[in-house]
Amino acid sequence: MLLAQAALTWSHLTKRNPILGIGAGERENVDPYGLDFDRPVTRLDEALQIIRLCFDSEGPIDFSGEFFTLRGAVMDLKPVPGNRPQLWVAAHGPRMLRLTGRYADGWYPTLPMTPQEYGDALGVVRAEATAAGRDPDAIVPAWQVFTVIGRTEAQARRLLDSRFVRFMALLGPATTWRRHGVAHPLGEEFRGMIDFVPERYGRAELEAAMAKVPTDVVAVSVLWGTPDQLLHQLGDHVDAGLRHIVMAPGSAAVSRRDALYSLRQMVRILHKVRASGVPGDAAAEH
Repeated sequence: MLLAQAALTWSHLTKRNPILGIGAGERENVDPYGLDFDRPVTRLDEALQIIRLCFDSEGPIDFSGEFFTLRGAVMDLKPVPGNRPQLWVAAHGPRMLRLTGRYADGWYPTLPMTPQEYGDALGVVRAEATAAGRDPDAIVPAWQVFTVIGRTEAQARRLLDSRFVRFMALLGPATTWRRHGVAHPLGEEFRGMIDFVPERYGRAELEAAMAKVPTDVVAVSVLWGTPDQLLHQLGDHVDAGLRHIVMAPGSAAVSRRDALYSLRQMVRILHKVRASGVPGDAAAEH
């Protein structure tokens, strides 16, 4: 209810529809504070239903769930007409994709995917939207993609061996490592960033784990290459249905020189993507 109230408040402060981005959460934001991280997707399922009710329904809200119960709960704050908040869900697994199709206005994955994988996942989202009586084409297919941009392919390949990029690959799930025949140093059940709590690892432990990251795993953890190669790769994802791009330049964390080059080229790439009729946003995250 508080998340919905905050998003409805944003609609009175913004000129465009505000976006509430939400997912099942990450352990580092829950466990250290004494909260239960058990069954996060089930909790999210109920939360999405409640937030949707707050956005779309009139009158007091009743809801009976396993984790949340409302009895005549009032959300009398209404959005500015024509500026209702949008609900975008970070989803990767089958159940999360179905929740996205059922409740979301946008799909916002962050894990690396091939164009085929992206298209298949988007198909799940759209099929669920259709089954729920919603317009599947009204859900914006987005993607936050970590990139490594080099002046040449050889330089981009060298940037893959930087500490920051290797660290990003380390935070990939153990399932990705198994596909390359390698055991994840943080455990066979490690699910990636969702399970990572930084304070529970010493510096030496993380350094040793980063040293074990295979080059093949690094290469599939980010979108990498020259600007033209990245533009071509993004084009393949656009062909698979991608409509909203957020680029996070991992190579910007390597050095100041690489940061300036990466950011400039990222803007150039996004301008070219927009020129093709696809919206895109640039987000520098490091």
